Amino acid sequence: MRFDLTDLRLFVHVAEAASITRGAARANMALASASARIQGMEQTLGTTLLARGRRGVTLAPAGHALLHHARIVLQQVEHMRGELGTYASGLRGHVRLWCNTAALSEFLPEALATYLVVHPNVDIDVQERPSYAITQAVIGGLADIGIVADVADLTGLESQPFALDQLVLIAPRSHRLARRRQIAYRETAHHSFIGLAADNPLQEYINRHASRTGGTPKQRIQMRDFHSICQLVAHGAGLGIMPQTAAQRCRRSLPLAIVPLTDAWALRRLTICVRRLDALPAHGQRLVAHLGASASKGAASRV
Repeated sequence: MRFDLTDLRLFVHVAEAASITRGAARANMALASASARIQGMEQTLGTTLLARGRRGVTLAPAGHALLHHARIVLQQVEHMRGELGTYASGLRGHVRLWCNTAALSEFLPEALATYLVVHPNVDIDVQERPSYAITQAVIGGLADIGIVADVADLTGLESQPFALDQLVLIAPRSHRLARRRQIAYRETAHHSFIGLAADNPLQEYINRHASRTGGTPKQRIQMRDFHSICQLVAHGAGLGIMPQTAAQRCRRSLPLAIVPLTDAWALRRLTICVRRLDALPAHGQRLVAHLGASASKGAASRV
């Protein structure tokens, strides 16, 4: 049986994505090459690893066994790279970071940029997911590090604070609600909203909590990013709910009013979580430390 690390990493990507196409993309590999590698693995083993279907692939019994051992092997390789990286500058490390929408769009870009510049031999695989899925991924070994909202169950995980994420209402400056100093979501529920795509983790969070306090927002249209939402809101197409940091950034160039939401669910504490910090490879531990330090600097700058 001759599997190399590229085979194992590809198989993990395919299994986690439930798709050879998406798995190949995550592995930065052409689809034809990825398919040939998977077929080669199956031929070598003499058994089926994946059940192919119209909507993707599922793991066969042998595939489940291979996935388990592939993760163990790749984790050990990462530890080896972390320990030898001090002596061998040519070795590359890899960290899997899963985070929610607010962390990815508002708090991580600068922190990750400075980390990657200082550590040129480390690659980071960033996935955007809902907080509940992130904790499950960290517990299950799919992710090395997670950043979640405080609604997530952190039982069994080590955690530390990362950032405060305040959700706010945005409205055109001419709107009657623009004069409010703060507002409860239930007072806005009868208005039309501009929202994120239905599968966006932050929109899922907003819809779930808003439905309990005033009804799910009536969305006129769904956009892919905060700036697009702000553009439509500024022109009077509807209201929006988003992180305060994003709203303040957009207000520099658009005629927007920002009104803090008083609902308890609108103030979220973002948290870094891992299974065990001392079990991460050295470059993973350094990333956690860097993110924690970046969070502390951000908090100090807002005081």
